[in-house]
Amino acid sequence: MQNQDQWQASKYVWRDGHLAPSLDERELGRGSRLIAGRVAAHYERALATYAGGRLLDLGCGKVPLYSAYRDRVSEAVCVDWAQTLHRNPHLDLECDLSQPLPLSTASFDTVLLSDVLEHIPEPAVLWNEMARVLRPGGHLLMNVPFLYWLHEEPHDYYRYTEHALRRGAAGAGLEVLALDRIGGAPEVLLDITGKLIARWRPGMRRLAWAVHGLGCRWLETASGRRASKNTAGPFPLGYFLVARRAAQ
Repeated sequence: MQNQDQWQASKYVWRDGHLAPSLDERELGRGSRLIAGRVAAHYERALATYAGGRLLDLGCGKVPLYSAYRDRVSEAVCVDWAQTLHRNPHLDLECDLSQPLPLSTASFDTVLLSDVLEHIPEPAVLWNEMARVLRPGGHLLMNVPFLYWLHEEPHDYYRYTEHALRRGAAGAGLEVLALDRIGGAPEVLLDITGKLIARWRPGMRRLAWAVHGLGCRWLETASGRRASKNTAGPFPLGYFLVARRAAQ
C-alpha cells in the first residue's frame, strides 16, 4: 500500500473497541449506516480469523478496512480502477478488474473484495482471477448487497443470491467456508427508509430520522434480532462470504 502514513479513516472507524460505520456524512450517508454497521461487524470477525500474510485489497477505494487488517498482514497490495479526476494515493496498481489481473499466480494469502462484485460486468473472470492469485490454503473475504438500491450507476450490474455466490466460488475452485446473510426484512425496510429520508425536504427530516433511529434501536432488542433472523432467508439485505483455495 502506497503512502501508508497518509491514510485516514473513511467509511469505517473504530468506536468503543469495534469497527463501526463513520458518523461523518462526507464519508458515509446517514441512510447507509445501518448496512455499513452490519458489514463492519462481519469484517471485524473474519479479518481477525482469516487475514494474514500478503493481502490483496481489490476495488479498494479509500481502503476503508485498512485499520482492521494492517496489524494482521505482512503486506497489503491495493488495486482499483484508474481514477481520472482524483488519483488515489494508496494504489499499488490501477487496472480493469473485469480483465485478467497483472499479478503473479499464487502470490497472496488473503484477498479482500468489499462491495465490488456487483460492479463487475464479467464476474466469472474475476472469480477465476481471485482463485488464481490466492496461494493454496489462502482465503477470500467478500460482501455483496442484495435487496439494495442502485448505486454507482451505470456500473451497477448484478445482485447475487447465496446460490449464485456458491456457484461462482465452486466454478473457480474455491471452497465456501462461510456464507452469512446480512440482515433481514427489518434492515431492508430501514435501509430503504433511510435513503428516502435523505432525499426529503429538510423540514421533514428531523422527525423522520427520529423514527428511523427508533427502528434501528429496536433491531438491537431481542425481538428485533429475532425478526431479523427469521426473515433473513427470503429477504436478505446482503451476504458475506469466506472461501478458501484448496491446499495442495
